[in-house]
Amino acid sequence: MQLFNSTRRRMQRGFTLIELMVVLVIIGVLAALIVPNVLDRADDARVTAARTDVNNIMTALKYYKLDNQRYPTAEQGLQALVTRPAAAPVPPNWKPYLEKLPNDPWGRPYQYLSPGVKGEVDVMSLGADGQQGGEGRNADIGSWQ
Repeated sequence: MQLFNSTRRRMQRGFTLIELMVVLVIIGVLAALIVPNVLDRADDARVTAARTDVNNIMTALKYYKLDNQRYPTAEQGLQALVTRPAAAPVPPNWKPYLEKLPNDPWGRPYQYLSPGVKGEVDVMSLGADGQQGGEGRNADIGSWQ
């Protein structure tokens, strides 16, 4: 009976401060190793999403050109893919090419240049910083890539 009581008291005692500190240090080390990798993955996902959006917009622009013999003007912009442009030249065979115009993964509208600098037309996201140029996650993502 004495042996049973001492075992029972040990089980009710709980954890010591040192045991808790060791567990917290282990959790901290694991978090320090894992969190930077997870944050980099989020940036990679945003870049991939922007490239996909740019490709989809370029495809819609090509269909627009096939139907109307020209790309939308800079004044008409990408909105011409969603609503019929009222500004000249009014497209003769317009139809909706996109349900809605997406924003880039950083919440800003995609940029459209007609005529383009790197192609007949350019569609681009200015990256995480919203400024032209940049490197890494701040680099521009465009239809010429």
